[in-house]
Amino acid sequence: MTDKPLVSIVIPSYNQAAYLEEAIQSVLAQSYKPIELLLIDGGSEDGSLEIIRRYKKEFAYWQSQPDKGQTDAINQGLNRATGKYQAWLNADDRLLPNAVEEAVDFLEGHVDLGLVYGQADFINASGKVIGEFPAAQTDYARLMRGYVHVPQQAAFWRGVLWKQVGPLDPSLYFAMDYDLWVRLAAVSEIKYVPRKWGQFRLHGGSKTMSNDFRAWEDMLSIQRREGGPWLSIMRIKYWIRLLARPLLKWRRRDILKQVD
Repeated sequence: MTDKPLVSIVIPSYNQAAYLEEAIQSVLAQSYKPIELLLIDGGSEDGSLEIIRRYKKEFAYWQSQPDKGQTDAINQGLNRATGKYQAWLNADDRLLPNAVEEAVDFLEGHVDLGLVYGQADFINASGKVIGEFPAAQTDYARLMRGYVHVPQQAAFWRGVLWKQVGPLDPSLYFAMDYDLWVRLAAVSEIKYVPRKWGQFRLHGGSKTMSNDFRAWEDMLSIQRREGGPWLSIMRIKYWIRLLARPLLKWRRRDILKQVD
């Protein structure tokens, strides 16, 4: 038995057999216990189910059936989670072994915080570190201006706040993490800790590489939901990115040479 608080980690997955086992193992390798691991698979047809069944004893809950997309899978998992603290890890990303322990220690020592997040490396398809996520301190006002800088792979929050602000908007394709940061920052303080907690995988099949402009469209819809003005700093940033799109596409081709 332990008197340490339970941490719930949800892994949403769909046809990520190439990386899923690494994600699961990165949770099982955590220096911290107890962890409640929940895996929500959208009915994968690529061999994921064989991996899931191999680790089924490690899951507090798992399912493999059609859902309404990644946000729906996250909602399903977090709605089942019972931990004092929560996180989700996409099936192609990884946690570093110290992540949960350090995040819990920080949250336990700062009871006013609703969300804590650390730093994350970018890794390629084979797991090689190719860069660093530009993590930085932000807050509700800055989030509403598009100053996000929260690596989802390195973020942990209080379960009681999920019950207050969830579920996430299931229509969101890309920026469901931004949706959660905004909701949490609206009701609590959030804090950046400059410690490496996660690894964000970039590969040719990832949404970040294939359609990142959709993220800005999602973010603008969230800003409107929050009562933000139509003409905003975020919208101006979006227009600038549209104008710079040819350059960004050229840079993305260069990055793709590294990621795969």
